[in-house]
Amino acid sequence: MAAISQRLGVWGMTRRGLLVGFAAVHVVHLIGLLHVILFGGTQGDLPLYRLWAMQALHGHWPVIDDPWVYPVGALAPIVAPMIAGAFNYQLIWLVLVACANLLAILALTGGLQRPSGYPAAWYWLLIQILLAPVSMLRLEAFTAPLAIAALVYVARRPVVSGALIAAGAWIKVWPAALAAAAVVVSSRRRGVILGGLSVSAVIAVTVVAFGGGANLFSFMTVQGDRSVQLEAPVATPWVWATILGIPGSEIRNNVELATREVTGPGEQLAGQLVGIAMPVAFALIMLLLWRARRAAAAGGRLTPRFEQRLIVRGSFALAAALIVFNKVGSPQYMLWLAPIVAVGLAVEPEAWRSIAWWMAGVSVATTLVFPILYMPLVDANPIAASVLLARNAMVVGLFAVSISSLWRMGASRRTRALPPASLTATGAVATQS
Repeated sequence: MAAISQRLGVWGMTRRGLLVGFAAVHVVHLIGLLHVILFGGTQGDLPLYRLWAMQALHGHWPVIDDPWVYPVGALAPIVAPMIAGAFNYQLIWLVLVACANLLAILALTGGLQRPSGYPAAWYWLLIQILLAPVSMLRLEAFTAPLAIAALVYVARRPVVSGALIAAGAWIKVWPAALAAAAVVVSSRRRGVILGGLSVSAVIAVTVVAFGGGANLFSFMTVQGDRSVQLEAPVATPWVWATILGIPGSEIRNNVELATREVTGPGEQLAGQLVGIAMPVAFALIMLLLWRARRAAAAGGRLTPRFEQRLIVRGSFALAAALIVFNKVGSPQYMLWLAPIVAVGLAVEPEAWRSIAWWMAGVSVATTLVFPILYMPLVDANPIAASVLLARNAMVVGLFAVSISSLWRMGASRRTRALPPASLTATGAVATQS
């Protein structure tokens, strides 16, 4: 068995092995959805996406005609699968997602020419399996590969990186965290800004030209009155208050938004507090990035490679802050973190290996919460709630580790080597030589 495992490991580090693995992962998803595809159906969020696409092609465009929950760029992946008609929407969506993942694989491996990127590519394929219910059926299926390519190219091709970040952020907002890290850290920030502004300008001018200027930023306000959502870390006290039968606490269904929310004493105040905490956390993380960059410059360590590593770490911290300090929580949010971890494995494997394992555990727990244990969770089942609690605790732990890592990177100007922060078995930060 050991010899077989070794041979498989060696084969997996070849072009053929990686491409076969890539094909196998996507064929598995195709087979899993075959019963839906053959009858012209859709799963996950795709029923809603297809409805929006059909309405758009019949003349009623989100953002152009009405405020919309997503940035206008989301129309591209939502409408594109209609190229083969509504019946084939699910199939074409999967083909497009496979193309996006191929972009990520090629970026991580330098067009399959860089063997050091193969473990990161395999990790990204693993994430596609571990987060299967959302990895192929949400808009993050497109933003995550764009984020991977952007972080890979940020040091060498800043204009391309900025354009990719902007493209992702106009689909779902979260890739803006990558832009924030790159602008603070990169010596070539002008290229990142130029690429981002160029894409944004084209999108904005197009929307205004078609009469949707008033709704261009509607995604920032259309859901501003949402209550604390069931899966958000801040919802934990009210989930358990409901389980314990504390009066006034419950898990309720928001029919209008198709979400489950918590309610109880202090819930609204908690939602307001995390709304304040998020920009504060962003500001502090950016300050830590500036501090680490300054320390590296003073120590003669400010190379393009160092900058890329720091941008990846900062991007992870900022993306984690978007989850930890958020009154909304959804399983696809883990696809904000996993792509950054994949890039971390490619550019700084020793530092990210333990974090990658931890993120894999987060992914497994996320899939257990949704969809496997979701209905018991809605019914306030303590076992399901315990899995959710463990998942959220791991996410908060990853956020804490990322902050500690940034602090250590800026702690000493005399340190000549980049101190890679990883996770020990107990979750503490360890500095490896």
